[in-house]
Amino acid sequence: MKHVSILVLKEAIISSIDAPRQIFTKVNEFLVAKGKLPIFQVELVSNTNETSINNGIYTIQCDRTLNEISKTDLIIIPMLCNGFPAAIEKNSEFIPWIINQYKNNTEIACLCSGSFFLAATGLLDHKDCAVHWAAANEFHTMFPRTSIINEKLITHESGIYTCGGNYSYLNLILYLIEKHADREMAVFVSKMFEIEIDRKSQAPFTIFMGQKDHEDEPVKKAQEYIENNYNDKITIDQLTGMLALSRRNFERRFKKATSNTIVEYMQRVKIEAVKKGLETSRKTINDLMYDVGYSDIKAFRTIFKKITGLSPVEYRSKYAIDAA
Repeated sequence: MKHVSILVLKEAIISSIDAPRQIFTKVNEFLVAKGKLPIFQVELVSNTNETSINNGIYTIQCDRTLNEISKTDLIIIPMLCNGFPAAIEKNSEFIPWIINQYKNNTEIACLCSGSFFLAATGLLDHKDCAVHWAAANEFHTMFPRTSIINEKLITHESGIYTCGGNYSYLNLILYLIEKHADREMAVFVSKMFEIEIDRKSQAPFTIFMGQKDHEDEPVKKAQEYIENNYNDKITIDQLTGMLALSRRNFERRFKKATSNTIVEYMQRVKIEAVKKGLETSRKTINDLMYDVGYSDIKAFRTIFKKITGLSPVEYRSKYAIDAA
């Protein structure tokens, strides 16, 4: 039987504690109903028997405390509310226990912003991590040694699982059920809880906002220029001339500050403008493409799908106000 420790952290979002508890428990019930043995021992674990979360709005009775568990098989780290540095500090007592468990071959699954807490342990250093697109800039600033994978919904590396996007943690739970039970059970749970199975990307949901939480003023000026003139053909040489920087130095600084190359940044700004046009206007795809400076329809469609995970037609069908 797999022992599952769902951590009850201060500043955790209660749904990300209760949902995995309910789903793993239901898996056991489904198995017993089929005449099989349960496979998960699910416990709520904290550093005290009773934990107050969300500034005292909720109080959770825990099954066991950290010092009562010498070995667990799977740790679930729930989502945290905003104010990640403070939340990490409030839960610092968990860190040595998590590190010790991982060294003892325990798997760890982070539900969305729970990755911030795991990253604070150092266990995500030099590993891939899926982060909600809206928190990616802050995560990169706080934990530059971790590689953010924006396009994937779920990552799995060296016994550590992460997922990006609030309630997409339900997909990570299905992923874990398939791994530790089987595909049939994962499909059954997806139907019972009405969770869309096999979602692999958060790209269709992403809104590109740029990374301006840095102190490199010339790079900020370049970002603002790109965002205000995305319908023009802007060259890197044009930007370097405007800023009086060498091309090599500018490219290096831009990548470090924004986590994008200059070309990637320009592409994302243009595609974001097209997305808004597809959502709110009746302009043709070709017209929207021309508006942002593209003339090659094949190249445009390729870049659009690479960034959004959808074709322009699929995107309009999914998100256009008229379609709704």
